[in-house]
Amino acid sequence: MLNYQTWFDLKNLRKNYKNGQNGLLMDKKYNFIDLFAGCGGLSEGFMQSGYFNGLAHVEWELPMVQTLRKRLVSKWQETEEDARKKVVLFDIQKTDELIYGHWTDESILQYGSNNSEDARHGLKYIIGDKNVDLIIGGPPCQAYSIHGRATDKNSMKDDYRNYLFESFVKVVDAFKPKAFVFENVKGMLSAKPGGQSVVERIYKAFKEIGYTTLEPDAFANAVYNAYDYSVPQNRERVILIGIKKDEKFSLSDFYNDFSRHRCSEHKVVRDAIGKLPPIFPLPIVEKIKGKNVSHKATDESDPYHLPRHCSARDIQVLREWITKGMNKCSQQEAIDFYKQVTGKNTLYRKYRNLEWDKPSPTVVAHLQKDGFMFIHPDADQARFITIREAANLMTFPNDYEFLGNKAYCYKMIGNAVPVNFAKAIADSLYRIISVPLKWDELNN
Repeated sequence: MLNYQTWFDLKNLRKNYKNGQNGLLMDKKYNFIDLFAGCGGLSEGFMQSGYFNGLAHVEWELPMVQTLRKRLVSKWQETEEDARKKVVLFDIQKTDELIYGHWTDESILQYGSNNSEDARHGLKYIIGDKNVDLIIGGPPCQAYSIHGRATDKNSMKDDYRNYLFESFVKVVDAFKPKAFVFENVKGMLSAKPGGQSVVERIYKAFKEIGYTTLEPDAFANAVYNAYDYSVPQNRERVILIGIKKDEKFSLSDFYNDFSRHRCSEHKVVRDAIGKLPPIFPLPIVEKIKGKNVSHKATDESDPYHLPRHCSARDIQVLREWITKGMNKCSQQEAIDFYKQVTGKNTLYRKYRNLEWDKPSPTVVAHLQKDGFMFIHPDADQARFITIREAANLMTFPNDYEFLGNKAYCYKMIGNAVPVNFAKAIADSLYRIISVPLKWDELNN
């Protein structure tokens, strides 16, 4: 039973919390490590919340590492030295080296020149005596995705990425954070490499190191659509939360809060890309610096909002597809249209345009090869979407810079976590971690 003074204090705290005025609590920031950080979508959302501070970000592809380092400097006021220290280029499968240092000669040769000296001493050294409150990340999804399994001759059964969660578990075990966030595709729910369910493996692994997660049968209840969290895109993902035993907050605290804070007004394609400068076809194809150029941007100040080349036939096809409203046609009509245009047979729909007042389909990592499925909604522009448009559909800010060639930029964007989605996860985690109170006690 609470005494009167305690009851009074908690009552006021509850009132202030509900009003977003919880004073001292708002000044508290929690520290996180981001694993499989990619180009930084998940980290960006957590830092945008204002409640979390990134201690380290681990990624194994150099362009993504360079992109995230640049973002830390340009947006988050890190020095070049600190950004190089915090963003570690390394193979997470070498988990002990990653955590404790003592790199092998092979690791030094492969990663040494693109890392700070501190990285060779491991994450423990980089983080020092700071508390790690949270570990976030999502192992590469290709091995779990239904598309990946459908297109691989062995259904991804032999793919090493099936087991990257084990490295995630090891890092959690080494730092013992209050909680972790494990994001992945819905396909993980049905993935069974080696005949054993991935979700059962994940559940067992985290349980063994002292973390509570959803039961395997309940993983399906943790599927959320980013569209419900201010992302102009249908993108369903599993958001698995793990909580260290004996913490004063629970899984239901998070999932109830996260579900309750779905957005009241959804964003659509127009919200994401409608105000970007248009890009129109040229009367004839021009050759610039040895490359064919079919379109010209009305404003070329943004290097990520520049056109991809389309052939004259492609331009005609895109216009016809959009003006005839062929998104609504049947599968057979779409197949017949493709045969008419190309003279080739196909079993699948090959064209799809975005629609202004609807969410985008899931932005994919192979968008460079799949431009015909991401046609700009304006028939007058008759083109594929740009890097900036893809990034905006993932709710990256307009000042976000992506380093790498065009194909790689599309890849890192498609593999990212939408920033607004990440921020929503961060907001809910903050609410339950910072105020782990059972408010029903106030009524006793």
